[in-house]
Amino acid sequence: MTPQRRANFQRLLKPRHIAFIGGRDATIAVREARRRGFQGQMWAVNPKRTDLDGVHCVPAIADLPEVPDAVYLAIPAGGVVTALRELAQMGVRGVVCFSAGFKETGDTRAEQALIEATGDMALIGPNCYGLINYIDNAALWSFEHGGWSPGYGAAIITQSGMFSSDITMSARSLPLAYMVSAGNQAVLGLEDFLDAFSENPAVRAIGLHIEGLQDIPAFERAALKAIERGVAVVALKTGSSAIGAALTVSHTGSLSGSDELYEALFARTGVISVTSPAQFLETLKFLCVVGAPAGARVAGFTCSGGGATMLADHAEKIGLSFPEVGTEGHTALSDLLPDIATVSNPLDYTTPIWGQPEHTYPVFSTALTTINADAAVLVQDYPAPGLDASKIYYENDAGAFAQAAQEQGIPAAICATLPENTSEETRMRLISLGVAPMQGIHETLNAMRDAAVWSDRRRRIADARPAPLLAGIASDAPHMLTEDAGKAWLSSRGGSIPNGRSVTAKEAKNAAQQIGFPVALKMMSPNLAHKTEAGAVALGINDDRALDVALTQMKRTVAEYDAHAVTDSFLVEAMSPTPLAEMIVTLRSDPQFGPALVLGSGGVLTELVGDAVTLLLPATPDDIAQALNSLRAARLLNGFRGRAPADVDKLADALHHLCEIFIQDRQSVAEIEINPMFIYPDHIVAVDALIHVTSL
Repeated sequence: MTPQRRANFQRLLKPRHIAFIGGRDATIAVREARRRGFQGQMWAVNPKRTDLDGVHCVPAIADLPEVPDAVYLAIPAGGVVTALRELAQMGVRGVVCFSAGFKETGDTRAEQALIEATGDMALIGPNCYGLINYIDNAALWSFEHGGWSPGYGAAIITQSGMFSSDITMSARSLPLAYMVSAGNQAVLGLEDFLDAFSENPAVRAIGLHIEGLQDIPAFERAALKAIERGVAVVALKTGSSAIGAALTVSHTGSLSGSDELYEALFARTGVISVTSPAQFLETLKFLCVVGAPAGARVAGFTCSGGGATMLADHAEKIGLSFPEVGTEGHTALSDLLPDIATVSNPLDYTTPIWGQPEHTYPVFSTALTTINADAAVLVQDYPAPGLDASKIYYENDAGAFAQAAQEQGIPAAICATLPENTSEETRMRLISLGVAPMQGIHETLNAMRDAAVWSDRRRRIADARPAPLLAGIASDAPHMLTEDAGKAWLSSRGGSIPNGRSVTAKEAKNAAQQIGFPVALKMMSPNLAHKTEAGAVALGINDDRALDVALTQMKRTVAEYDAHAVTDSFLVEAMSPTPLAEMIVTLRSDPQFGPALVLGSGGVLTELVGDAVTLLLPATPDDIAQALNSLRAARLLNGFRGRAPADVDKLADALHHLCEIFIQDRQSVAEIEINPMFIYPDHIVAVDALIHVTSL
């Protein structure tokens, strides 16, 4: 946003007066402004009506009594551009454009005219529900809405109007600060809203529903700004696209499509990525009510053995830690608990002391102190309406738990096993106690884990802010180098490859003798992207006779696979020793996200296992080391079954060098796929390489 548009957006958020332009939809917006409690002046523009739900109409924009801060525009698409020009000339600060019929229908020319007519005004839409300000009670909104705010909360920006409406109606007691339905994002995009809301002290977390981003570098800057300011961002990414799918012959498309690139962007910037609407809301609620824990050590409490097991089972799956109770804590808790209780974490404190805060508070306090927890959770499913006899017991334990957690200064949650087993009254009471009222054990633990990861990522970004992403490059259709040419390119830039010779069939025997048996034989053809499938690879050839047999068989097999692929060009290479692991290493340039690195389990396991991670570039050696350690294949690098462990830092340095040479040449090199890359204790070797270039 320009400085003027940023100032105009702030006025749009908190207008002194609003003009509603249109008919039926504008009437709904008038009602929703009243529902929100807007106390400012309201005017209406409609040449055919006397009023919109009691708001007096003037026939034209020029007849407004003064320049409104904000305008809700809901007229046919054909009149929108003219109206926007007039509003901009008047000096209107901001517009919510409900009107549809622009880019979403394929009319990009009309949308461009809308953008030009807007000038410096802050415009949300077109084709959107609008804006709700829960802090200052203002709304330019197109549908009945709910939601509440205690004076702080989440700022939520969605690309779906109905989803934003659904959120306001949810029975989850999520504190809200602002709601924006972004629509087409013709003028203001998700990146702009993210940047602006990260500066707002009422915003404790930001929720993004993303179908697609328009400006990746701007999003990166805004997301890093948010995490540096301590504002967590939670993203629900929906939909898929064909971004970066031009190269279909490599394995990369199955390992790192657009979704993986988005996930890499989120990981790079500390954005918490979730996969369901329920998890989206529960994570935001946890962050808004109690904030993020410093670490992943959790103390859990239940009044049921089954509940404790559910906590422990899911925590183990997601990497959340319920530390064991130490000797000192075990002794102290044994003295406080009934004889039927077993000291553990999660802890079932059992029904004999249930609802008796004089007994449960010491248990909570002692456990939190001795475990040295970063966060705490208590499982409680409250009785249904009308079954109130036992409710006081739940409330007593909730109060004791909240007190103990507050004294330790750690975020705490009370979660219902079943999401519906907590009423609005209960949720609001828990929030007043400083406890997050969570709904669903899995959602609760996921939120805690993700919030702890966010805290760690924030510390890492504070220590070393990621370098700005490199811009994407649009290129002509690339063509594939033969493996020998690709390896020559790698070797000339410091890459490690097996000792080999490019030869004809007649020269193969002499080359093998010079290299030394055993050798590998590969037919070189620009028509063979995957040589193994075509029978164009023979391994472990131990003598001249075996080499002759391999040459004869290979020519016949390749001819059956694709007669046009048969050539008299071969690569004879020394067989590489058995590695610690085989990996796939891919470098590609995406037109939207820029260059990216993909690391994964390689060889025959590439697509079968699907063990891969994507990093956007530039990345540091430390980033690459962390990515290596995140793979399931990392076990092979850490001394698996008594073998020597790999020096992961050296491997990361070697892979970082590969990234650097790709970045330097990415104007001419579209993609490098090395599969397999043999991983040894202190070095890597490109055993097979598939390189696509636009020019060299």
